[in-house]
Amino acid sequence: MKETGAITGVSVAHSRATVDEIEAAGGDGVRATVSDLLARDGVEEAFALQTCNRSEAYVVTDRTVDGSVALESFAPEVRGGAVRRLDHEESLEHLMRVASGLESLVLGEDQIIGQLREAYEESKSAGGIGPVLKDGVTKALHVGERARNETSINEGVVSLGSAAVRLAADEIDLTDGSAVVVGAGEMGTLAARSLDDAAVSEIVVANRTVPNAAFVAGEVDTPAEAVSLADLATVVPDADLVIAATGSPDPVIRSEHVTGADRLVCIDIAQPRDVDPALADHDGVTLYDIDALEDVTRRTRESREAEAREVEAIIDEELDRILEAYKRKRADDAISAMYAGADRVKAREVDRAVSKLEAQGDLTDEQRETVEDLADALVGQLLAAPTRSLRDAAGEDDWETIRTALQLFDPESDMLPGGPGSSESGRDAAPGDIEAPPDSVTEELDD
Repeated sequence: MKETGAITGVSVAHSRATVDEIEAAGGDGVRATVSDLLARDGVEEAFALQTCNRSEAYVVTDRTVDGSVALESFAPEVRGGAVRRLDHEESLEHLMRVASGLESLVLGEDQIIGQLREAYEESKSAGGIGPVLKDGVTKALHVGERARNETSINEGVVSLGSAAVRLAADEIDLTDGSAVVVGAGEMGTLAARSLDDAAVSEIVVANRTVPNAAFVAGEVDTPAEAVSLADLATVVPDADLVIAATGSPDPVIRSEHVTGADRLVCIDIAQPRDVDPALADHDGVTLYDIDALEDVTRRTRESREAEAREVEAIIDEELDRILEAYKRKRADDAISAMYAGADRVKAREVDRAVSKLEAQGDLTDEQRETVEDLADALVGQLLAAPTRSLRDAAGEDDWETIRTALQLFDPESDMLPGGPGSSESGRDAAPGDIEAPPDSVTEELDD
């Protein structure tokens, strides 16, 4: 797998898209998405991230046009305004912003770090992670950790679960009320803990696996009960508030579960949806989804503007570092390809010259060494200037020059460009196919 390549990304997230659009873009799951992208022409690596707030995909290709084409199928049914397309630098910066919580619905929330790590492992299991995405995602996770260790971006931060409780408290009086949390995963647990700090007198945790619901119920001090999803029709009508946060692909709360409800607030923070959207028209039921939490989370965002600026400074610093490293690696690939091609020509011509000299008489080892030293010196001197030019091109983001060099000095070619039988077309060099430039020349250039 190549050490270099360009990242192309696409994001469908809460800032531009609705819940339904996010679901439409990421319905196949991380592994299926990565496998599909890897099967497309030119894709060397692939990574996907899917949470309740976003569905994103990234590919590494040799040509950026291949990356754009490969990602056309990611969100074909989502309106154009909801889709954000990212080039190499934008992808790296966006991943850092996501990991640090700057792109979250709840600014600075901590759950995204774990979600990003999980997506990385799933993408890796699907064969999608190579050297480029490994560097990019690892750097993003590092930035996320720095943001939380060096700033107060997550101090007193609210999760989607606590934002849901806050929204409910604005709508109804939770004092001595009853709440049902549907789902015993991370979001359900956070919601239950937030309710524990509210004025409710009873919490019911419903889950497909009852022991998991019992574990969450045991995490709170408020009287709590664990039930199966099969019991929803019994517990939901008597509740004042329902917060739904399962990982089910289909709605788990439907019309039959709210029969008899008088004044019930349902807040659906799941992706895909847990509550049938048709319940919004049901008498006695008020339904909110993730989109409705925007006002609650906006207040959190406004209170953390200073911390956000500190995080952005960290991102700028780390982005410069990874871009410089990428530039050096890309230039080194082209330089190595150039020297590899020259070395093959040199070896052939030295053998030819030595054969002619031996035909004219005995050739000593010292004379043979002189011929080889002469060839080495010529190669070093002829390629010193192009080497400097390639490094300058990398520093100036002149990727066309780098690409041209990689094509012209194809390590599998038998000739340098311009010689008999040479061709100006070729493939981009894979680092595994090339040799490093001679140490003597590298030392000369470094001086």
